[in-house]
Amino acid sequence: MRLSITLPQFGPDATLESVALRADLADSLGFHGVFTSERVLHPVRPRDAYPPSPDGRLPLASRSVLDPLDLLAFVAARTTRILLRTNVLILPLHNPVQLARRVATLDVLSGGRASLGIGLGWSRDEYEAMGVPFEARGERCDECLRAMIEVWTKDPLAFEGRFYRFAESYVGPKPVQKPYPRIHVGGQGAAAHARASRFGADWLPAGLASIEAFAAGVLAYRAAMERAGSARGEVLLLCFPVLLSASLGGSPGAGRRPLMGTANEIREDIRRLAEAGVDEILLAPPDDSLALSRGAERVRARMELLRSLAS
Repeated sequence: MRLSITLPQFGPDATLESVALRADLADSLGFHGVFTSERVLHPVRPRDAYPPSPDGRLPLASRSVLDPLDLLAFVAARTTRILLRTNVLILPLHNPVQLARRVATLDVLSGGRASLGIGLGWSRDEYEAMGVPFEARGERCDECLRAMIEVWTKDPLAFEGRFYRFAESYVGPKPVQKPYPRIHVGGQGAAAHARASRFGADWLPAGLASIEAFAAGVLAYRAAMERAGSARGEVLLLCFPVLLSASLGGSPGAGRRPLMGTANEIREDIRRLAEAGVDEILLAPPDDSLALSRGAERVRARMELLRSLAS
């Protein structure tokens, strides 16, 4: 099982020093990659509830968020091995030509280590702030991705769609990876599976209610890919591990949620997820567990323990 880990991006812990430390450790300890997410703004009175939160409120840390691609570019300059991915960019909020060039630039300057996780987002406030209609965002997402693939693979190229159009032009640079960087489609259920199958993309869901339910989702994704005649994609799972003890001992607890418990319990969950068809787990541990304020050696020890969960 491959493991990737989030970068410090939100709130006061997202500093130059904390980003540098976690990126360096991820590169040296054998993590497969690092990832960032996207939050455009933190509305004072949001019109839509924040899905991961029980009360619908956004976390206070999202009042200050480092840009996902700029953060990855910084990390690319100081690492040599780890993959650099987004989980996820809210694709309809971006212009396809500009975003395709930014991702290609990251791929070129990292020596072919970029990949792109995409999603639709959920916040009407963010769409309004970016001047993009909230309606038809699924169609806009698909068209944006088609236009980006054209930019990455053709020269000269022209595009004429419902939402985007540009005259015949040369657009560069082109990505190092051919034909283009891997695409991971975020989201749950049939709509995400259908979008992934249309583009031959990986599936990148977030959260885990039960391993059994997730295994059924993997089968549904595989079936959608097969119906579309797409090559077998990968399954990447974003999860939020909670290590209740640093001890390597322990036994399964009654009513325990997946990826919450002792290291041995979480290690067994990861084994079962691999059997269910997961290719990679993207770890988003609680920010305070890896805060640099706890000390660099403690951060290293915690990351070493997280890395050991897939052994």
